[in-house]
Amino acid sequence: MPLSKVLSLPWPVLGLAYLAGYVLLDWISYLHPFAPFGITPWNPPTGLSFVLVLLYGQRTIPLLFVAPVLADLLVRHLPLPWMVELRTAAVIGGGYAVGLLLLLQPALRFNPTLGTMRDLVMLLAVAGASAATVSFGYVGFTVAGGLLPLAELPAAMVQYWVGDMIGIAIVAPFGLILLTRGRSVRVSVETAVQIAATLVALALVFVFAERHHSQLFYILFLPIIWMAVRGGLEAVTVGVLLTQLGLIAGVHLLPSEEIDVTGLQALMLVLTLTGLIAGALVTQNRRTAVQLRLHQDSLARLARLGSMGELATAIAHEINQPLTAAGTYTRLVAETLRADPSHLAVTETAEKAAAQVQRAADVVRRLRALIRLDQTGRAPVAVTRIVRETLDLVHPELDRHGIVASVELAEDLPPVMVDILQIEQVLLNLIRNAVEAIDATGAPHGRIAISATVADDAVEIAVADSGPGFPADFAGPESTTLGSAKAEGLGFGLSLCRSIVEAHGGRLAVERPAAGALVRFTVPIAKVSDA
Repeated sequence: MPLSKVLSLPWPVLGLAYLAGYVLLDWISYLHPFAPFGITPWNPPTGLSFVLVLLYGQRTIPLLFVAPVLADLLVRHLPLPWMVELRTAAVIGGGYAVGLLLLLQPALRFNPTLGTMRDLVMLLAVAGASAATVSFGYVGFTVAGGLLPLAELPAAMVQYWVGDMIGIAIVAPFGLILLTRGRSVRVSVETAVQIAATLVALALVFVFAERHHSQLFYILFLPIIWMAVRGGLEAVTVGVLLTQLGLIAGVHLLPSEEIDVTGLQALMLVLTLTGLIAGALVTQNRRTAVQLRLHQDSLARLARLGSMGELATAIAHEINQPLTAAGTYTRLVAETLRADPSHLAVTETAEKAAAQVQRAADVVRRLRALIRLDQTGRAPVAVTRIVRETLDLVHPELDRHGIVASVELAEDLPPVMVDILQIEQVLLNLIRNAVEAIDATGAPHGRIAISATVADDAVEIAVADSGPGFPADFAGPESTTLGSAKAEGLGFGLSLCRSIVEAHGGRLAVERPAAGALVRFTVPIAKVSDA
């Protein structure tokens, strides 16, 4: 399910689904508890809490305090006194709320899609620290309430931390990737073989569990590393989840005295962390390789554009003289005919011809400036003119695809210091990209919104559309291949648009709103001395 659809769920439905899922996961994972309360070697509900808050934001924090009490009530029938129950719920909700709010800080730039190794390490680090805080507080309250001997505090804390940590490390990456990328793993023959290998490894571990305990656990590393190398982080999240479910099933089937569940879960935590890090490294290396190829292609195209600039210079030099001569002769004809009133119509035609020859010369010079990103053609220009002229150019294309373009410009926008031909080309390219994106969805109509506001010493122009939005693995305009797939395309991609904007001293950025796509770029305001 795409993230846009997940985020569109009504708040009551979201809350009820989370609470139901939390209680269900708590009931399924309630095995081999330490004392009669909720210290178990695997706590997947905690991972579900991470998914909820990281995708829906801080408004969901109150549910973190309600879910533990509800689970204790329905699954364990309130094993703790009410005062202790409320204190432990406050420790669980507060401990994880602090860590999750830290991850949501914009300064950390944490991406819930886990697209980089940095994002995964941040998630695991916050999970480890939060789980340690919660385990200390939870077990401490049970000891203080006389429900657990002080001598058992270290063992209880270790089991609680391992249970919560492994629940987060397995469930949170799986849920985040599934909901933000729309899939977790591609089904193939190799995937089926990997799953079969995991099941065989699990069978070997439990068949010899009584005699060798956990000595054969290392066999489980083989399919997990295989998944990491071949499928990256997406495949590993599925592999470790399948392995954990297999371990839980094996523990249920074997008598409890035959296997150290906490020790087995500690080994499972090591396996999970190893697999996740290996998968993230593979995914990041693949993304880097793709970006490198795209950059190489962009550089090659930019090199060709440099050659085009030299060609444009040569063309302008070669045709400048004949255009100047044609303009001179045409003006002479117009001046000669102007003396005879009977040739008024012919005079007007000659004057129009002279104007068009001059326009042709200007077009050649401006095209050369466009290709070489020349600054000599910059002048104060009204933003309304840029938007109006661009929409005039693309109006037939909008009508052909049934797309409505709306314009919302802030009042009293100052003029901007730009080469109008270059900035119009940037805006034109963004609108055409939006048209192509909407058309690719097969929708009979669509919307494009163009807006402009003042941002510090610049004017920010934004283009938003109702299309499918940027793909999850889209890294930005710096990794986008230049060129158009259309035969009549001018070869301007987001990378060249970014180069044009940055050559003007502005910046270009892409965003992923709840629906569609959004691209913003800034251009400098013309100073009084410039105007």
